[in-house]
Amino acid sequence: MQSKSAAPPHEQSVLRYALERHAQERPDAVYAAFEDEADWTFRSTLDKVRSTANGLAALNVGRGDTVLLMLGNSGFALRVMFALHYLGAIAVPVNTAYLGSLLRHVVDNAGARLAVIEPELLPRLEEAAGPALATIVVNGADIQAQTVAQSAGRAIHPASVLTAPPPTAQPDPLLAPWDTQFIIYTSGTTGASKGVLASYRHSYTAVGPVGWPCVLEQDRQLLHLPIFHIGGAFIASAALCRGGSIGVTANFSTERFWDLIRRLQVTSVFLLGVMASFLLKLAPRSDDRSHSLRMVFIVPLGAIGSEFAARFGVEVHTLFNMTEISTPLSCGPNPSKPHVCGRPRPGVQLRLVDENDIEVLPGATGELVIRTDQPWAMNHGYHRDDAATARAWRNGWFHTGDCFAIDADGDYLFKDRIKDCIRRRGENISSHEVEAEVQAFPTVREVAAIPAPSEFGEDEVMLVVAMIDNQQLDPAALFAHLQARLPHFMLPRYLRVLPALPKTPTAKVQKHLLREQGVTPDTLDLHQLGLRARRPSS
Repeated sequence: MQSKSAAPPHEQSVLRYALERHAQERPDAVYAAFEDEADWTFRSTLDKVRSTANGLAALNVGRGDTVLLMLGNSGFALRVMFALHYLGAIAVPVNTAYLGSLLRHVVDNAGARLAVIEPELLPRLEEAAGPALATIVVNGADIQAQTVAQSAGRAIHPASVLTAPPPTAQPDPLLAPWDTQFIIYTSGTTGASKGVLASYRHSYTAVGPVGWPCVLEQDRQLLHLPIFHIGGAFIASAALCRGGSIGVTANFSTERFWDLIRRLQVTSVFLLGVMASFLLKLAPRSDDRSHSLRMVFIVPLGAIGSEFAARFGVEVHTLFNMTEISTPLSCGPNPSKPHVCGRPRPGVQLRLVDENDIEVLPGATGELVIRTDQPWAMNHGYHRDDAATARAWRNGWFHTGDCFAIDADGDYLFKDRIKDCIRRRGENISSHEVEAEVQAFPTVREVAAIPAPSEFGEDEVMLVVAMIDNQQLDPAALFAHLQARLPHFMLPRYLRVLPALPKTPTAKVQKHLLREQGVTPDTLDLHQLGLRARRPSS
């Protein structure tokens, strides 16, 4: 019997072979359900993928080629991405919000000759691309001619070039689980984005039965995170490989979420913590438990897991993962500890270390470093960036940049990103823990806790919040709420209210922008309002 840490067979983790097997053994089983088109069976998925692979091969795409994808979630995006994998090419899904120098860096680093994009992104890509990008395929009917010469010497094609050939089989490029499947760029908040090299084994281990054993083959997962996020690309790929199914929507919507769950018959979903918080703050309804959903990942969990499970009648799970790794920690169902990430899964080795990679004492906070028993089960470096690869993999362990502590039960508790930690009066403050308590204030929609300069050196705690339905914030009420829940040194001095926090398309708050703006003219100094943190008398 194969252990949970054993490597999956080639035909299980490599998308081409898994798709061909399911199309032969279960041709009429549904793989994908959509809002705006008919369901895809495994047989029809294979036909669409083969047809698109023929179109890509006619554009000289083959094994090992990198192809940029700047596409929203759709059937078109899925068949192009899977067709690249069918040919043994490398899909490079790019954040559709990228532009200017950020996009130029990704295009140059990827070194792709071909891009497949949404039509509104064409001017942006044309401005950013260098001469290496020779061909662009546009998903739309606006390109009238089959080929249009541009000033940079590129060929621009309509999407029909990828669907014209008949759905015949392509020669087998003899793919292996350690071949590169994706290059996924991390959101470079402190430097240039890095292209994470992900193999077939990496993506399958991360969100397949090894990393996510609580997701069953018969589950239908909601694909609402974009395909340039591992919660999009990896989920779509691993669900297909294991013979599961997905429900596809363009993006997360608080207002439409439960209607989509019911319409697409979704049973499992991955939610960022802020998304789960948005759903909890919807007005209660009589049909809150009338749906198909059985389980939810909430990451990070914060303190809302029990409330979410009770209100919506679902199992709540949580985990720790990032683009470079493969879900080393998970917890559930229905964990009772706030901020818990769980315990190590089989097949991973974890340590908490200091800045010199020396293991910290029991109970102390340290950086999480990881390695896996199976080769290729995590990233195999950063594309064309040997220096970043060496830094991340120093001393034979992958360094996550995240701080954890292990409690007496052996549970790993997330503390903060190393770069997000606030230091005040000699105390290290977890912005994550401050944010969780602010988020519990009834009228707060979202929050970021950031450091602000102090006249005494080190940092002051600054909160940037957005309110539900633009309600007014009572600073004194919020301060009293926090005073009852946080130690004195974690209480904020500065408070700024915005209509919405700046976020990436994957809903991560762009704290670096807020830190750069600092204490703005519209920021309240709570000290001037008489709201001041005071050390308790002993």
